[in-house]
Amino acid sequence: MDFASLMSKEISKSKAPANEPSKKYMKRSEVEADRQARYLAEQRAIEVEKEAKIAQKRKREDEEADANRAREEKRRRLAEESRKRREEQDAEEERARRKRLGLPELVKEEIVDVEENDIQDEDLVAKLREMGEPAVLFGESHKQRLRRFKKLGTVMTKGPIPTSLELVEERDMKVETVPKDEDGRKFLFRQLASYFTMVLKEWEEALQKEKRDTFASKAAFNAMVQSKEDLTPLFRKFEKGDLDEGVLEPVVEIVKAAQEKRYVDANDGYLRLSIGKAAWPIGVTMVGIHERSAREKLHETDKGHVMGDEVTRKFLQSIKRCLTFAQIRWPPEDIQQLMG
Repeated sequence: MDFASLMSKEISKSKAPANEPSKKYMKRSEVEADRQARYLAEQRAIEVEKEAKIAQKRKREDEEADANRAREEKRRRLAEESRKRREEQDAEEERARRKRLGLPELVKEEIVDVEENDIQDEDLVAKLREMGEPAVLFGESHKQRLRRFKKLGTVMTKGPIPTSLELVEERDMKVETVPKDEDGRKFLFRQLASYFTMVLKEWEEALQKEKRDTFASKAAFNAMVQSKEDLTPLFRKFEKGDLDEGVLEPVVEIVKAAQEKRYVDANDGYLRLSIGKAAWPIGVTMVGIHERSAREKLHETDKGHVMGDEVTRKFLQSIKRCLTFAQIRWPPEDIQQLMG
């Protein structure tokens, strides 16, 4: 190869790369733009991967929720079927027992009423808890729980002692005697409940106005709270209308005397009701082999022994406390009618 050909070959090599730009050196802006492009591409890839993971997680959660709902529905259905079978078995045993004893069959009206107004057990438990009541009592069936919920849902008047009785105005609280008809007795129970509610309200307001930290004030407040608790069974008897006749007549006599500001007469009525004419063991009842005369009368029962019942004793003592406050709140015109 001669010199001319070698020179032409070298010249052609030096001219060939001239068509393409050299990348040996780059501008700082181009480097920054390339870095940003790579960063954005990486972020897009991360976002796509994250969205894919979130979608998979949401899909798994939806599948688990559907499975849980299916399990809960199946559990509820099985529990409902088990409850119905248990109730049918109990009803069959009760029918067999009544047939064996020769008793009449049970009326199914109550069962129909429960079925028409039935509430799912889970919802019933939630509603009872919202009312602050026990969700389930020991040995309580679904029907008993439903009856308890309906009873708690009865409209109660607001006052010291909530009651389902419709209270009357003060001008209608005046009592006379115990009526014989049923409607009259119901109205009498409303009058008695209204009177004791008025006395307890006045008592509570009087103690709230004092706001003293003395021992006497605290004792008076505790007595008022205890009286409200002890009078609650009496209000329940008013609601049911099953107050014993031997207690109702003296209570009406006491309230009537208190409304007429004859507090001594009211106290006498309280003493006759609480003590009565029963014989009380005072002194020595037996010396040696000789018995005291009429000793056998000490153990005879009498209507005056209402203090034998703890509930009756407590609400009678609360009535006496109400009388003590009433003579202070509504003093009598005759000073001789003040109790000692």
